[in-house]
Amino acid sequence: MSGTHHQLLYHLVFSTKNRKPYLQPQTRKEMFEYLGGTIKGLDGIPLIVGGWVDQVHLLVKLKTTHCLSDFMRNLKACTSKKFNEESGMLQKFGWQDGYGAFTVGRSQLGHVTRFIEKQEQHHSKETFEQEYVRLLELCEIP
Repeated sequence: MSGTHHQLLYHLVFSTKNRKPYLQPQTRKEMFEYLGGTIKGLDGIPLIVGGWVDQVHLLVKLKTTHCLSDFMRNLKACTSKKFNEESGMLQKFGWQDGYGAFTVGRSQLGHVTRFIEKQEQHHSKETFEQEYVRLLELCEIP
C-alpha cells in the first residue's frame, strides 16, 4: 500500500495566564473565532473551539507533519499577540505555560464534542483545576 493514512485528533486544553477570567462573552467569541482561523492558518482543522472565562478546549485534526509542541507554541503566540497588540481589548493578556493534549478516537468524537460545547454547564459545578485533574485521571496520565 502506498501513501500515508492517518487520523490524528486531539483534545487540547490550556488556560489563561494565572487563570484570569479574560475570556468574557464578547472577548470569548472573538478569541474562539480567531483561534479557529489560526488553527487553519497553521494547516490544522478545527473541529470545535470552546471553553470558559479562563480556559480553552479545542478539538483539532492535525497532520503527521505537525509537531504538537511547535503547533501549540505558534497557536498561543499568534493569539496572544493579536489580543495584546491588534485588538486593544485585553492588556497584558497571555496564556499559561503548558497545555494538555489528549488523543481522541473516532468513537469518542461525539462525547468530546459535547463536552466542549457544554463548558459553561461544567463550570457551574467544578473549577478548571478539578476538570483538568479529572481529564488526566480519565486518560490515565500521571
